[in-house]
Amino acid sequence: MTPINDSTGLLKIETSGRVVLQGQNRTTVWSINSTQGVGNPILQLLDSGNLVVRDGKDGNLENYLWQSFDYPTDTMLPGMKLGWDLRNNLSRRLTAWKNADDPSPGDLTYGVELQGNPEMVMRKGSQKYFRSGLWNGDGFSVSQNYRNNPVYTTDFVWNEEEVYYIYLLKNKSVMSRVFLNQTEGVVDRSTWNPETQTWNLFITIPNLYCDRYGLCGANGNCDSSSLPFCQCLKAFKPKSLESWNSNDWSQGCIHNKPLNCQKGDKFIRIKSVKTPDATHSWVNKRTGSGCAMWFGDLMDIQQYKFGQDLYIRVSASESEELRNKHKMQLALIIATPLAVLSGLLVGSYYIWRKLKDKGENEDLELEVFELRTISRATDGFSFNNKLGEGGFGPVYKGTLPNGQEIAVKRLSKSSGQGMNEFRNEVKLIAKLQHQNLVRILGCCIHGEEKMLVYEYMPNRSLDSFIFDETRRKVLDWPKRFQIICGIARGLLYLHQDSRLRIIHRDLKAGNVLLDSEMNPKISDFGLARTFGGEQTEANTNRVVGTYGYMAPEYAIDGLFSVKSDVFSFGILLLEIIGGTKNRGFSHPDHSGNLIEHAWRLWKEGNPLEVADDFLPDTGNESEILRCINISLLCLQQHPEERPTMSLVVLMLGSENELPPPKQPGFFLHKRPFETDSSSGNYGSSSSKNEVTLSLLEPR
Repeated sequence: MTPINDSTGLLKIETSGRVVLQGQNRTTVWSINSTQGVGNPILQLLDSGNLVVRDGKDGNLENYLWQSFDYPTDTMLPGMKLGWDLRNNLSRRLTAWKNADDPSPGDLTYGVELQGNPEMVMRKGSQKYFRSGLWNGDGFSVSQNYRNNPVYTTDFVWNEEEVYYIYLLKNKSVMSRVFLNQTEGVVDRSTWNPETQTWNLFITIPNLYCDRYGLCGANGNCDSSSLPFCQCLKAFKPKSLESWNSNDWSQGCIHNKPLNCQKGDKFIRIKSVKTPDATHSWVNKRTGSGCAMWFGDLMDIQQYKFGQDLYIRVSASESEELRNKHKMQLALIIATPLAVLSGLLVGSYYIWRKLKDKGENEDLELEVFELRTISRATDGFSFNNKLGEGGFGPVYKGTLPNGQEIAVKRLSKSSGQGMNEFRNEVKLIAKLQHQNLVRILGCCIHGEEKMLVYEYMPNRSLDSFIFDETRRKVLDWPKRFQIICGIARGLLYLHQDSRLRIIHRDLKAGNVLLDSEMNPKISDFGLARTFGGEQTEANTNRVVGTYGYMAPEYAIDGLFSVKSDVFSFGILLLEIIGGTKNRGFSHPDHSGNLIEHAWRLWKEGNPLEVADDFLPDTGNESEILRCINISLLCLQQHPEERPTMSLVVLMLGSENELPPPKQPGFFLHKRPFETDSSSGNYGSSSSKNEVTLSLLEPR
C-alpha cells in the first residue's frame, strides 16, 4: 500500500457499493471488491469499530456486503472473528506491523490453523512460535486460568461453515483490544483506563519460558516450575544424552523400548498437560465430548495445571515396569517415614557441605526457598510478573503463601559473570542491616538455577521517577532531599559502619529502590567488594559497573576505593537535582555531559539552572545550591580531593560554608560507548538496552 502523506486523501463509496480510497490526482490507493446489485449502498462505522458496507434497502441491519472485521491487521476487537469462513475460503488472522512507525506487514502472524484439529498458532515467518493447544469446550489449554476473568468471555466455533475464535465484553462500557506486537513477539490483551488515558496490560502470550514452541523437542515435556525445564515423557529417554545434558533439547526423546504390536502395547497416563501439536491428529466429534488422537511424535507438550490428561502408547513391558516402580515408591513412602526424614537430613547436610566446600564457609543466616515455592509465588515466572531485567537476568514480583510480596532476581544462565557475583551478593547483603539498604529475605539454589529473594519495593527504582516527564513531578524538592540524605546514609554505612568495609561499585539511579513512603534503599550488591583492616584502595583487571557513573581512576586504571563510590554518588546527586541523565545529556548551545554542564553554570554564577525547572519553586534554594556544591566536590578529578561519605552526610545536615569545588573529572567527554551498562535491577520498567561493562587489561 502506498501511504498518503498529505491532506488530499478521500474515502468514498460508489453507487455500486465499492469503497475507494484515493490520493493525489484522485488515483486509487485502496479499494474493496465491487459489490454488484446494491440498491442503496451505505458505508458506516459502527460503535464496535467495524467499518461496514450494507444495502440501505435491506431491513436486516447486520447483513453486511463487506466489513473491515474480515480483514484484521494487528488488532482484534470484541466481536471480531479470528479464523476461517469455509464457505468462501476467507482466512482472518492478525498480522503485526513491522514496527510502531511502519504499518507494512511484519513476519509475526496469529490465527487459526486447520490441519489436524484447529488451534490458535503464532508464527514468525514460516516457523511456529506459539500454540494455544486444543479447545476443550471450556478454553484453550494455555488460557483456561483466564476463563473466569471479569472482563470478557471467549468462544471457539467449529462447524461445517466456520472455524473461528471470538471474545465478547461482559461490560459494554469497558474498552478492550488484542494487539500483536512485532517488537516483543507477543500478543497483548489490554483494557483502557480512562483516568490515566493509557492501555493497561491484562495478559500477554506467550508469557512463560515453556510457551516457546517445541522447546523440548519430540516427546519432551516442558515444565516452567522445575529445573531443568525439559524432561522426557514417561517411558521415553533422550535421543542424544550428551546434547540433553548440555541443555540442548532440540533432538527430543525416543521410546525406552520399541512398540511391539504382536506382543501387545499399553497406555500410560500423563496428567495435566497442554495438548500436543495438532498437525498429526484426529478427533471423533460424534462421541459427545470429543476424543482426540495423535499419531507419530508428540510435539510441544507443556506441564500445565489447567491442562488435559494424555494417554500415551508404550510397550507392555514398559508399562509393567512403571507400575511396579510406582508400587515400590508407594510402599517406601508408607513403610519408612523415618528413613525419608533421615534422607532429608543427610541431603541437607550434603548440600551444606557442598556449599562449604565451594567457599561458603560463613553462616549466611538466610532462608533457603524451594524452587516450587518461588515458582508458585511468581506464577511460574510469568511475563506479567516481570519487573525488569539487567545484566544478571530478569527480576519478578511474587507473593509468598503468607501474603508477603517479594522480588525475585533470577540469575541468567547466559551471564558470563553471574555465579561469582551471586555468591558475593549472598555473603555481603546477608550481613547488612540498615534502613537505607534493601533487605534480602533468602535465596534459592536448585541445580544451575540461582535466585535471590528481596523485599518488594512498590515504587520500584529512582530512575523511573526522576527521568520520567510525568512522574518526576511527584518528587518535589523536600522529597528529593530526603532521598539524597537516605542514599548518603546508606553509603556511609557500607563504607564505615558495617562489619565489613564495602565498596558498592555500581551506585546509580536504577539501583536505588523506593518503598511505599518513597524512602530510598540501595540495592544490587553483585559487583560490591569488601576491604579488610586498614585497606583503602584496590586494583582490578576487570572493570565492571555502569558507564556514566564510574570514577576516572576506576574506568581507566582499574583502581577503586570508597572515593570511587563517592564519585558515583556525586553523579547520582546531580541527576536527582537536574532530573536528567549524566550520560546522554544534551544541550542546544554546547556539547558535553551533565557534569560539564553543571560546572559551566557554576563558573558562570548560575548553578541553579542545572536544577529541574520546577524544583526551586518547591523548596529551599540555598539547600539546592548546597547540594549542587556537594555534588561537584564529590566529582573532583583526584580521589584525595573528594570528601568521604561521613563528611558528605555532615555537609548535608549543616549550614556551614562549603569549600568551592575545583574542575571536576569529566572523563565521559568523548562518549566512546553507545549503551549504558548495568549489573541488573528490578526497578526499571525496561532495561533492555543495559549491559554490564567489562574492560579487561593486562597488568
